[in-house]
Amino acid sequence: MTHPASLSIFSESGSNVKFFNVKDYGATEDGKTDSSQAFLRAWKEACGWEGKARVWIPEGTFQLHPVTFDGPCKGLMAFVIKGVLMAPAGPFTDKWINFRHVDNLSVFGGGKLDGQGATAWHHSDCGNNRNCQQLASNMRFDFITNGRVHHIHSIDSKSSHFVLFGCKNMNFTKIRISAPEDSPNTDGIKIGKSIRINITRSTISTGDDCIAMISGTRTVWISEVTCGPGHGISVGSLGKEDGEEDVEDIIVKNCTLDGTSKGVRIKTWASRLSKPLKASNFVYEDIVMNDVWDPIIIDQQYCPYPHCETQVCVSSQVEISKVRYKNIQGSSRSEVGVTLNCSKDKPCHDITLQDINLWPQLSSSFHELTTSCSNVHGASYGKQSPPSCL
Repeated sequence: MTHPASLSIFSESGSNVKFFNVKDYGATEDGKTDSSQAFLRAWKEACGWEGKARVWIPEGTFQLHPVTFDGPCKGLMAFVIKGVLMAPAGPFTDKWINFRHVDNLSVFGGGKLDGQGATAWHHSDCGNNRNCQQLASNMRFDFITNGRVHHIHSIDSKSSHFVLFGCKNMNFTKIRISAPEDSPNTDGIKIGKSIRINITRSTISTGDDCIAMISGTRTVWISEVTCGPGHGISVGSLGKEDGEEDVEDIIVKNCTLDGTSKGVRIKTWASRLSKPLKASNFVYEDIVMNDVWDPIIIDQQYCPYPHCETQVCVSSQVEISKVRYKNIQGSSRSEVGVTLNCSKDKPCHDITLQDINLWPQLSSSFHELTTSCSNVHGASYGKQSPPSCL
């Protein structure tokens, strides 16, 4: 079989495809030499190709310093990772691999992104400092339209593994994400100000939210995702400061949460805002919980930092509505299986619990689960274990 590196153009599905092998531009697969400029040269030529262009990363380990792959491009772009891309050791902020302003982008290949997070996590103080600088994400997508990311393994990101901002019509499938349970701020997939995002058939094991949907996220479909360890599948946090946008139309179905510190969570800050926000039209259906803390939780007094006493006299200005929990079952490590802690100023409404069946973890000291509800209006149907407060 002819290796793509030796080809200029060949026929694929009846269309011409041109390969741009990074080794032809000077990349070295020794894991030590910075190949950033070679990758950028390959990207620049591929981006100018008017047909189907593939930036080809063969097997081997390529070290990359922070790189930004800019569009717009003339044709259909693919970034094919067969080898390992390795970040420099130690801390650096913001981003490592960044794609910007590209229409029709595919990233795939079965390769690996190694963020070398263990060399940087001890520099993170975000657990105690709300104004901290985030360390670099493994891969960031800014203003990408019609994107596909599949068959990629991301490990040990310094911060979030994949970040989306200002994106439209993106599909993530067959993604594997892994980082230790105690790795700080290593969200699996973090989505902001983006619309029509699909995440399917993926496994996420990390130290923070498996999936986080923040300000301006709309129309997200999540299915067949296994999460754990991690902090669950989260909307938020929202409402910390002015300028944020509503979050709406989120569907999470056929997912498993395994040993996570939270289950399906909506979290908002108790902060004063000049304009209230809305979080609405969410569906959580056919979810399995295996030894999960707080399997179902709305927390409108969210604050992960010490000394949050100032929030006691302030109510969240995020209005949560039209949230349906259906057919959620499994074991809880916490005695409170369902927590709906909503805002005094903006009570939750149209909240539905249907066929909820949660039970204590086998090793628990308690024998029954309870619910905790405040400032919430809604209804419950079918089996309710623990007993519903709606």
